[in-house]
Amino acid sequence: MKINQLKAGAALSYISMGLGYLVSIIYTPLMLRLLGQSEYGLYNLVASVVAYLGILKFGFGSAYMRYYSRYRVQEDKEKIATLNGMFLIIFSGIGLIAVIAGTILAINTEMIFGSELTSVELSKAKTLMMILVINLAVSFPNIVFASHITANEKFVFQKLIQMFKTVVNPFVVLPVLLLGYGSVGMVIAITIFNITIEIINAAYCIRKLKMKFAFKNFDFGLMREMTVFSSFIFINLVIDQINWNVDKFILGRFHGTIAVAVYGLAAQLNIYYLSIATAISSVFIPRVHRLVSNFDNNDELTKLFTRIGRVQFIILSLISTGLVFFGRPFINIWAGSNYDDSYPIALLLIIPVTIPLIQNIGIEIQRAKNMHQFRSWVYFFIALGNLALTIPLAKTFGGVGAAIGTAASLIIGNGLIMNWYNHVKVGLDMKFFWKQIISFLPALIVPVLTGILINSFFNLNNLFYFLGFGIIYVIIFCISMWVIGMNQYEKDLIGKPIRRLSGRIVSK
Repeated sequence: MKINQLKAGAALSYISMGLGYLVSIIYTPLMLRLLGQSEYGLYNLVASVVAYLGILKFGFGSAYMRYYSRYRVQEDKEKIATLNGMFLIIFSGIGLIAVIAGTILAINTEMIFGSELTSVELSKAKTLMMILVINLAVSFPNIVFASHITANEKFVFQKLIQMFKTVVNPFVVLPVLLLGYGSVGMVIAITIFNITIEIINAAYCIRKLKMKFAFKNFDFGLMREMTVFSSFIFINLVIDQINWNVDKFILGRFHGTIAVAVYGLAAQLNIYYLSIATAISSVFIPRVHRLVSNFDNNDELTKLFTRIGRVQFIILSLISTGLVFFGRPFINIWAGSNYDDSYPIALLLIIPVTIPLIQNIGIEIQRAKNMHQFRSWVYFFIALGNLALTIPLAKTFGGVGAAIGTAASLIIGNGLIMNWYNHVKVGLDMKFFWKQIISFLPALIVPVLTGILINSFFNLNNLFYFLGFGIIYVIIFCISMWVIGMNQYEKDLIGKPIRRLSGRIVSK
């Protein structure tokens, strides 16, 4: 049943994302036009600041996975109940701290955002910040329930809830925007909807999974151990905020809300890209922790690491090369010509991040082995370098300059240092991994040449050409990858479900 949950979870992840992208293609242009570029930029700017409060979770979500897996192997229900109680207390307290910190930030919006914002924008920023802080604070206790669902490998329920959230959310927000309530009404609607989803998660854990809580025996020894384990994950959270949110803040300080809007759209495309890569690897997190807890076999971990990385590369290479050849006309048709500058920013964010994305299951392997400390310190100092580089580049070159700083940090940190660490210290055979990834390169030659020829002879800003040649490019890419790049395991991932489905249809 667990294997079925894994396969169904991965399949539902991609169905959910497919629906999400379909909804986004329809919803985002409407939202951008109803809000306007300036207000969309203001929303992105405030959201990026509130996101810093997300570091308050200190990485305890990963700690829960580690210790739950340990107690589950030992079949110690009493310690699991104590663990659940501890985490609910911890995250509820963190939620309260978030509200206090957010209130302080809201009071000092003039000092935070500087002189580039008008008095009307600063007033609206205060309101947006308080609502988004409440949204974030309420989400903290839900981490316990979300982690419990993942730890029990109930991926079907988890992905169905995500699918429901993805599809329904625009139908909650659009009426509010059409009625003229703007960004404030939008974040209120999102907050109410998110709270509803969190209540559903909690009810499922308590009623269906029979989740138990013990609040009397707070284990301070375990708390100290978890704090040491989580402290380095906390550093990673700080790093992620620097890498993915500080650019918007810097642009807001020096260039105002329009620059933030342009960068924000590129960053949104990058979020979609990140979500595609993590959809497969996320369902293997419990398996990684179980492999390490039971066997800690580096050969098996390398095989799993490489198998997941190859599948991720196939999908990400289609998207990233497609973005290179079709990204600019897509942005112009979809978001409008005033977002044309989002194209180079998107390329600078998405192409370098491909390296860590095809290796992201390695992060969980490090955590399962309790060897994530080195990564945290390396990324921390590289993120500081990113910040130091981004400020002058953003002042001079705007959004493109900010993206260059982020791209440089990703290439140095993930492309060089972490590959060395995974190979030498963690025990993963990175030479084998990269040989397997490089073997895909011949399969990319024909699609890349096709993309160059299409861009040389046709104006893809024409919707008919864009759709027609986009479909042709995808077909050529898939054929080339199937014939030249994919191994039998990867072909079976596609072929076996199709054969089973066709067999059932024929039998009927």
